Amino acid sequence: MRGIYLAAALAVIAAGVTLRLAGYQAGLPYLLVKYAGSTLWGAMVLLLVAAVLPGRPRLQLALATAIAVAVEFVRLYHAPWLDQFRLTLAGQLLLGRIFSVFNIAAYMAGIALAALLNTCCNRAKT
Repeated sequence: MRGIYLAAALAVIAAGVTLRLAGYQAGLPYLLVKYAGSTLWGAMVLLLVAAVLPGRPRLQLALATAIAVAVEFVRLYHAPWLDQFRLTLAGQLLLGRIFSVFNIAAYMAGIALAALLNTCCNRAKT
């Protein structure tokens, strides 16, 4: 099961990076690229947590939510080394730069969608 979660997380990462790097150049609207990417980021967090804690859906949901909210609140903390990292592509993709409650909402949507798909897939197997 862990391998499936990791493969799904890698697919979501690839989709998110592609969306962020090519979405604007493809002429997609800013809000679509921004918040679809954040939604995918939330789904990725849940999938990675599920890979570490398979078979514990409530704990996965709680931990993914806590991680996503914590990462967003870390944006309110500024240290020179952290701000320098945030200027890199990896820093932008992993941590972002600006705090936004809209990002938290998008993360929660991604976490909820990934949890729903996980539940549906698990029920389909039985």
